[in-house]
Amino acid sequence: MTDFRDLRIAIIGAGMGGLGTALAFAKKGFKNINVYETASNLGFVGAGIQMPPNVVRILDHLGCWEEIEKEATDVKETSIRQGSTGEELAHVSMPDMREKYGFPHCTGHRSSLASGLYNGCLKEPAIKFNFVTSLVKVLSWGPKPRILLKSRAQDEPFEVEADILLASDGIKSVTRTQMLSELGLMSEEEDTGQAAYRIMLHRDQMKGDPEMLALLDCDTVVRWIGERRHIIAYPVSGHTIYNLSTAHPDTNFAGATNATYTTRGEKKAMFEVFGTFCPLVHRMLDLVPEGEVCEWKLRIHKTLPTWVHGSVALLGDACHATLPHLSQGAAMAIEDGAVLAECVSRIPADKLDDAETVTKTLKVFEMLRKPYTSTLVDLASHSGRVLHLGEGKAKEERDRLFRDNGKSGVVPDKWASPDVQKMIYSYDCVKEVIGKFDEVFASIA
Repeated sequence: MTDFRDLRIAIIGAGMGGLGTALAFAKKGFKNINVYETASNLGFVGAGIQMPPNVVRILDHLGCWEEIEKEATDVKETSIRQGSTGEELAHVSMPDMREKYGFPHCTGHRSSLASGLYNGCLKEPAIKFNFVTSLVKVLSWGPKPRILLKSRAQDEPFEVEADILLASDGIKSVTRTQMLSELGLMSEEEDTGQAAYRIMLHRDQMKGDPEMLALLDCDTVVRWIGERRHIIAYPVSGHTIYNLSTAHPDTNFAGATNATYTTRGEKKAMFEVFGTFCPLVHRMLDLVPEGEVCEWKLRIHKTLPTWVHGSVALLGDACHATLPHLSQGAAMAIEDGAVLAECVSRIPADKLDDAETVTKTLKVFEMLRKPYTSTLVDLASHSGRVLHLGEGKAKEERDRLFRDNGKSGVVPDKWASPDVQKMIYSYDCVKEVIGKFDEVFASIA
């Protein structure tokens, strides 16, 4: 093998991270990219999602942003409100995202983002999707990793060999569990104590309520906050759908004896969770049809001791799952793919079959990404704790900072805080690889 483009890239999982990784490798010229996905199709369902400037930069580079942006809402401001009264605690204007960071901050439907990435992949002949195919186990980690796969289209499991295996198989990653087990290490789940409802209200449901329609027609992200719970909401799909996501105490999953992540909820229970919130919130929750209440357990893992073993690397939620309070989960996964493609494309032609070089290259990816993603995961957890304060001096100080509306450069809700926005939105992950790859590679023993 004399050209990095000939490396066989196998990707486990076709979520945001897997799709972004496949497309990033194709755009770098790799010719043999296989994506293995358990589902029979991508199904493009889900709720709303935020697309901040740092990920829009990557999506634009990958050539799929123009399609995604057509249905996106360009966020201009955020309103943070007391959940119980609806009183506005802070109003932070964000009109100049494009001018500051070169790209907008948008909200959209997860299906728009996923389909935009998928359609981009379909235009690349190098990418092959293998649906109804799940990973059974990794048979060898290098120098040429081999995996055992099971397809619902055939009776017997089958083996596949690749040059590099990239695991974007999510919070319940089979690859991560096996990797750490074989290295004698542990993957520890960190109990967040939080769960979430995700709600999509359509214009037809809201049309009889002027206050609701005003929310749907604006370019504002609204957060209602209360003790140990909050709701964040914004318009998606060309202002035809209003998306609400909650965070609240986990009661349905806390005593679970298995790894259940979702459950069918009850409308009555949802109202009890937000019983102290204002009438506007109650009217919106009342629009959710009985029997369509779903609740998600919000799960993260403690920082992993490694993301890499041999010629195998983890990415996205498989290695740095996060709480949603910074709206960076999907963004970090897509950035991971761009960084991996940039790193692997730098393997010298005479080292493509050298196992040590491949491992060191993947370790560069980990060393560049791990400190950054760990910071964001910690910030998201911190922001949740601050948003969920109960009565007392800490809450009084928080609300005093909220009333400053970000003029000091700091907002307690870190998602809306100008200093945090600057740190995240100005970050160009590909530029960092270009500037630091050689130095980091040389530092690895």
